[in-house]
Parts: sequence; structure tokens; C-alpha cells
Amino acid sequence: MTKRVGIFVSGGGSNLRALVDDMVGDHTARPVVVVSNNAQSGGISWANNKGIPTVVVDHRPFGDDRLSFENAVSAAIYPYFPDILCLAGFMRVFTANFISSWPDKILNIHPSLLPRYKGLNTHERVLKAGDKEHGCSVHLVTSLLDDGPILGQAHVPVIQGDTASELSNRVLAKEHILYPAVLRRFTAGDTRFVRL
Repeated sequence: MTKRVGIFVSGGGSNLRALVDDMVGDHTARPVVVVSNNAQSGGISWANNKGIPTVVVDHRPFGDDRLSFENAVSAAIYPYFPDILCLAGFMRVFTANFISSWPDKILNIHPSLLPRYKGLNTHERVLKAGDKEHGCSVHLVTSLLDDGPILGQAHVPVIQGDTASELSNRVLAKEHILYPAVLRRFTAGDTRFVRL
């Protein structure tokens, strides 16, 4: 049975594109909706051009009322009946209330080798620490930030003289390979660790 995937973005959507481009042929999943909190998201524009249904739920009118925002998101995606949600550069943190409605069905990609460097500014933090290796992780989402079982990781070397931008670009290129590889396995019921 084909799995229905909802993909969440806030910005340009490069990971969205990598996921969608892979969900063809014998893949056990298909994208059914792209969701954003930002109507100007490049990901939303790209999805519209591809004919993938999109919904935008702007978080700003909700202020600090995260529960009402999440209820609005749930109502917006309900008609598409997604089985799995992929966070692909979605810059909002969901509460335990939302996550509990999707147990073991929300994936996220994070630009670090978790459990190291949870949160923001990971590339700068890696350089400041003098690490020799960096990378990205795909994990199941839990109520703890950038936590949950890790399903895959891709590694990149930190090169002498790297800037945060250069390092970010190399990690992003790996994200575009890792996330589709993990999703392909996950939708087929295979949760074995993927290492790139």
C-alpha cells in the first residue's frame, strides 16, 4: 500500500525537492501535500508548479498560542490523509500535543551529527569547537528538540579554512542524498540505520 507523505517547509525547499524527486517509480510513497508557515516560501512555489497540493498556515496571527497554530495545521492537512510527515527545513517547533498525534510518523533532518549540536547555528558551532567532522542526521521526532531515534547520518570532513557557508553547502548536498534514502527505507517498513 502506498504511503501518503506530507512535507513541511519554511524556506526554499531544497530537501523538499530531493524527497519529491525520489518518490517515483517503485518508491512505496508519494507526496500528497506540502505545508508551510510562510506563503512566500520557495518550497510552496515549487510544489505549486509541480502540481502538488499546498497549504499555508501562517504562525504569526497565533502569537504565542502554539496549540491553536498546531490545531490549524492539523485541520489543514486532514483532507490529505498523510501517513507520514517529513520536516524539511520547517522552522517551527511542534509541541508534544501535536507530536503525540503522529507517533513514530514524523521525520526531521538536522544539520549535525546528532546528538551533537542540537538547535540552531550548527555549522558555526562545529567550526568554533574545532571539529574535524560534521554532517547531518535524519531522526524520528519526539517532544524533545532534535531528539528521537536516529535513522541515518551522513558525514563530511571539516576542511582547514572552511567558512560556515562552505561547510553548510557541503552538508546540504549530503542532506539531499540522505533524506530520500532514509524515507525510502522508512516507508517500506525498514528502520535500519543508513550511514553515508
